[in-house]
Amino acid sequence: MRAFAARHPWWTAVIAIAAAVLLMLIFLVWPQWLVAGIGRKKVFLNALFNGITLGGLYFLVASGFTLIFGLMRNVNLAHGSLYLLGGYIGFFVAEWTGFWLLAFPAAFLVVALLGVVLQVVVFQRMEGQDLRQTLVTIGISIVAADLMLWAFGGDFYNIGTPSWLSGPMETFFVTGVKRSSGDLIFLKYPLVRIVIFAASVGIGVGMWLLLNRTRIGMLVRAGVDDSAMLSATGARINLVFVGVFAFGAGLAGVAGVVGGTFQSIAPGEDIRFLLASLIVVIVGGMGSIPGAALGALMIGLAEQFGSVYFPTYAVVLTFLIMVAVLAFRPQGLMGRA
Repeated sequence: MRAFAARHPWWTAVIAIAAAVLLMLIFLVWPQWLVAGIGRKKVFLNALFNGITLGGLYFLVASGFTLIFGLMRNVNLAHGSLYLLGGYIGFFVAEWTGFWLLAFPAAFLVVALLGVVLQVVVFQRMEGQDLRQTLVTIGISIVAADLMLWAFGGDFYNIGTPSWLSGPMETFFVTGVKRSSGDLIFLKYPLVRIVIFAASVGIGVGMWLLLNRTRIGMLVRAGVDDSAMLSATGARINLVFVGVFAFGAGLAGVAGVVGGTFQSIAPGEDIRFLLASLIVVIVGGMGSIPGAALGALMIGLAEQFGSVYFPTYAVVLTFLIMVAVLAFRPQGLMGRA
């Protein structure tokens, strides 16, 4: 942080001022002139927290994608299909068993096994052939979308949350003051979104520690840089890559369950989340877990604030962020040159 401040004093000042303004908007009671200019504080805070929790969902999808695409250099454009399949599996497991938490390991295991098949059958045969991988995985995604449409229909599915996670939780963020009594009004926010966001943060920290502080992470990074040399040392690099691909695919399945709980599962969601994952990886930087978290947070906030304050141009905001990053830092915000 000190090195960044020393190299970029102006950017540091801009970031500090923006952070101070944001904290004031979050914690202080808004005066009437600010309410007249921006709108109600409750709407602002809901957009903020919806963006943060949506960023957590995007991170779960994009973290698996950044392992497969950004780190292993496998162009898997069927990643959105893995997300959608995980959502369907999670819905039916939760419905049949009545146990919401069981949907997560079920979706992870099934989609991870499918990821093993993809790595062994497709990517090991096309290693280093980006164009062939792109075309083949696009074909797989189209076939998978049609098969899921045939199997599950075109209905919207929503995964119900258990009673202990249902309903809102009162936070300590003030949204206004009652005129009659002068009492403070605090924001209420869905508990399930807070819990799942906290879980996504835990998964992100665990992935970073795994890649940067363990022997498995060392093998993965070394295998990406020079797989032939690592194989010469006796390491079973193909087995490591299969495990990484399975883990990334399983995360997409888990994200499908989260998406089905947050929003809904329906045909077309695979394309939406594949596109979001691509943008997150481009913005954050290929192969960077912190970059994926930062990119997911930026895209989630841009979508939610855009839908509230700029509904006509909400979709454009995410692409403007990507274009700006590509123009000034092509390797991504936290990627290596």
